[in-house]
Amino acid sequence: MLDAFQLSPLATAFAIFLLRVCDMSLDTLRVLFIVRGNRPLVWFLGFFQSAIWVAAITSVLGNLGNPLTWIGYAAGFATGNVIGMAIEDKLAIGYRHLRVVSPQHGPGVAEAIRLAGYGVTELDGHGRDGPVSVINTSIRRRDVERLQHVIRQADPAAFISVEEVRPVQRGHFRS
Repeated sequence: MLDAFQLSPLATAFAIFLLRVCDMSLDTLRVLFIVRGNRPLVWFLGFFQSAIWVAAITSVLGNLGNPLTWIGYAAGFATGNVIGMAIEDKLAIGYRHLRVVSPQHGPGVAEAIRLAGYGVTELDGHGRDGPVSVINTSIRRRDVERLQHVIRQADPAAFISVEEVRPVQRGHFRS
């Protein structure tokens, strides 16, 4: 595929590396959107990801005598995965469910979350050492760090777990 450009062996390997970075970044995002059920975007990403992959693998197979192309292919694969994950982190798409267990400051944690503009469901529970408050809230993913900070200010000893949720319907969400 890249033979039409008559590149040097090093430039060919670098071009394959770049193709593979793009291919794997799109693939990583595609898989993440499959989990979220976004069919149109999955189709779009899958189409371009596979077209780029065909260009990359054709270029490697056309240059089997150049071990740099193999290195470029493998390095692009690894780098593309990491870049895809970084892009997905920046997009912060989706919702998370936070469960907070607080043995002593549950009502204060719940109130702090409410004052920050989020909906809260409080439950009474029983832990190893006695009664605890279990506070549940579902929030946009991009708000997780901010809300964890709010919770830590209200109760530095609180146990926080975070889970991905999908789909979200109704409820109280911060605008």
